Amino acid sequence: MIPSYANFGGKIHGGILLSLMDKAAYACASKHASTYVVTVAVDHVEFLQPVEVGQLVSLLASVNYVGKSSLIVGIRVIAESIKTGEKVHTNTSYFTMVAKDEETNQPTLVPPLLLETREDARRFLEALKRKEIRKAYQNELNNAKTSLAVEEDLPLLAGERCVLGTI
Repeated sequence: MIPSYANFGGKIHGGILLSLMDKAAYACASKHASTYVVTVAVDHVEFLQPVEVGQLVSLLASVNYVGKSSLIVGIRVIAESIKTGEKVHTNTSYFTMVAKDEETNQPTLVPPLLLETREDARRFLEALKRKEIRKAYQNELNNAKTSLAVEEDLPLLAGERCVLGTI
């Protein structure tokens, strides 16, 4: 990674890594789909370790799941010290991509995913579980938003790091 990618602390900006991950997800998904794809969601971005200026970064991408027009691409980011050869896992994330028909710009059918190994099957099953959990979480969050009663819930702010103005 080059110095112009660094923040004031000398670490690589997370946005730079996200951009690289998005490009890797695009390449992986578009190769499988044999068409143009777009990013529609990024699941669970957590930076486990910083990436330093001068490290070599590798992005390992694989299609873990396919639906009718969607694909979930798993990406593992590894930073390697050029001097010592030490490798550090810095991030794993999952990108949901949708294949688009290049003429109509509408979602288009993608080929099925060939599961050749136990690991392939595990990744597919894990993606199904992640989809199920994400849907349940989204439903719970939507329910919490609609049932939120600000006046009644104001006491919950006691002890929090906030100052109430005139509400």
